[in-house]
Formats: sequence, structure tokens, C-alpha cells
Amino acid sequence: MLIRELLVNVQQVILGTKICFLFPAIPLAILAQYYHFARPWIFALSLLGLAPLAERVSFLTEQIAYFTGPTVGGLLNATCGNATELIIALFALYQRKIHVLKYSLLGSILSNLLLVLGSSLFCGGLANIKKEQTFDRHQNNHNYSSCVGSRAEASDVKIIAFYFPSKVSSICMLIAYAAYLFFQLRTHRQLFESPDEEEEEEDKVSEDEEAVIGFWSSFAWLIGMTITIALLSEYVVGTIEAASDSWGISVSFISLILLPIVGNAAEHAGSIIFALKNKLDISLGVALGSASQISMFVVPLCVIMGWIIGVDMDLDFSLLETGSLAFSIILIAFTLQDGTSHYMKGVVLCLAYCAIAACFFFHKLPINTENNSFGSFTA
Repeated sequence: MLIRELLVNVQQVILGTKICFLFPAIPLAILAQYYHFARPWIFALSLLGLAPLAERVSFLTEQIAYFTGPTVGGLLNATCGNATELIIALFALYQRKIHVLKYSLLGSILSNLLLVLGSSLFCGGLANIKKEQTFDRHQNNHNYSSCVGSRAEASDVKIIAFYFPSKVSSICMLIAYAAYLFFQLRTHRQLFESPDEEEEEEDKVSEDEEAVIGFWSSFAWLIGMTITIALLSEYVVGTIEAASDSWGISVSFISLILLPIVGNAAEHAGSIIFALKNKLDISLGVALGSASQISMFVVPLCVIMGWIIGVDMDLDFSLLETGSLAFSIILIAFTLQDGTSHYMKGVVLCLAYCAIAACFFFHKLPINTENNSFGSFTA
């Protein structure tokens, strides 16, 4: 009986994703580290192994949410939704690679705002080309304003460029994020749910909302995968400079483009699937909600953790990073202002992401860059 349950769990957790073919990269990365293979190989295998792990963590939190209820489940999803980015950020902080940390966090925000949302609008527009795709502007304005507001604080701190204001602002941002979760999950849940979705949920609870594995099995798998993510994240952070030198690609491009694409694998896949089903409200909630988590939770948490362990992490981003984020926010504002969507809007967002990626491809950051010279640009 135990063996049968284990086989069912393996089938659902390991083989239940379309990118299960990437799971062999995990033991290969561990063996490559153990036998001291070339560090770029360790980086590449670890990066590939993180993709299915990030997607499966999202799946497991959904399974646990079926047993804990919507409030606790929503909080769990908010906490674990960006687990990969958070773990990579903490390892980069511990190893004092502040440039990798800042680029990876900023890259995750840009990836969600432009790539994830853009590809979702593009695919959804093509799949529903004869239908007018609409979404609730009022519902998604909460996630959008949350993301914009948190970055405004960082921009103000950049002008002062002292560590103490960064710490104070980070504390304020964490308090604001906690208040936002309470607002979203407790007091004003109706603002984030459309009437159609509420009716569908009431009619299809027994059919659609059933866990495929048990609570304790989900919890055990979640712990195991989180530990594995931590191990591979340590490999990624420790070998990123070696991969940069070997491949001839800047550290800024790897940190800001490659790492977030892997970390956002779950959000990316889920957002596109919902867009194909003409459920843009959910797609926008996934993309903008993840960007809000990074802005208001992960970024200030890294500043506070750096304060605790004695690492000078601040909210001071250079001109290119700040300009890229400001451009993305303005573009998203114009894209979502009318409450309708078509594939051309997705094309514009994806092309904007490609343009930003091209800028950072030529953004050369010396490996031994100090914090006060972060973000120097050489072509």
C-alpha cells in the first residue's frame, strides 16, 4: 500500500509536468559538483534543474491549499510563489554578490511585467482572435498599484543613496506588503474575484478542486524540493562568474535575463494557459501579483537580511536599471488602460523585453565591482 502511494506521488509530482524531462539535470548537477567538473557545466545543469522544481513548488502549494482553505492557501501561494528567486537572492546576499542579487530581483520584476504578461496576451490573442478579450480593470489595478508604489520608494532612496534610508524604507515596504495580503485575502477578497469566477467555484468545487495527493505527502515533497532548490541555487550563484567568462556573456545578462526566466517558469506557464482559455483576469493576476511579491517582499527582505548579517545591501539601482523599470511600468499602464486585449499588445510587450535584454547583453560589469560603483556601463 505504501509503495503504491509512493508510485502515485511520483507520477503526479515528477511526471505530472510537461518539463519533467529536465529532472535528470538535478542529479547530473550534483555529480558534476562532486566530481569537480567545469564550473560552467555545473551552472548550466543547475539552471536547467531549477526550472521543473520551480513549477512543481507552485503545484504543491496548490495541493496544500485544498486542505488549508483559501485564506491560508493564498498566503502560502504568496510566500512560496517566488521561492526560487528568494533562495537565489539569499545565497547571493550571503556570498556578498550584490550585483547578482540586484540584477536577479530586477530581472524577475521585468520578466513578469513584460515577458510573462506579453507572451500571455500574445498567445491568448491568437487563440481567441475572433473574440474580444476583456479583463476587469478595477480588479487588476490593485496588483498594479502595489507594484508601482513599492518601486517608487526605491527610486526615492536612490537619490539619497544611504544605507539607513534603505533599511527604513524596506521595513515600511514589508509592513505595506503584510497589510496588502490582509486586504487581499481577508477583508476585501471580493475585489479580487469576479462574479463569474465565484459562481463557477461554487458549482464546480467537487469536480475541479480536488487534491491529487495527500496533505502530508504534499508537505514532504515541498520540503524536499525546497532543499533541492537551495542546493542548486548555491551552485548557480557560486558558478555564475565562471559561466560568464566561459560563454562570453555578461554577468548582468545572465542574472537579469536567464535566472528570472527559470525562476518564473511556473508563473509563465500558468499565465499562458489561462490566457488561452480567455481568462485574462487570472493571467494578469499571476503576472502582476508575482511582480508585486518581488517588489514589496523579496527586495526589502534582502535589505533587512543583509542588515542582520552585516552585508551592505541597499535599494540604490543605477540609471539603466531604474530607466528600464520606469519604461516597463509606463508601457504596462498604457497597455492595460482600456480593459481590452489583443495579440498586438503582447507583441509590443515582448519586443520591449527583447530590447531591454539587448541593452543588458552589452552591459559589462566587472566581477570585483564594489557596491558604490554598481552598474557601470561599458560597451
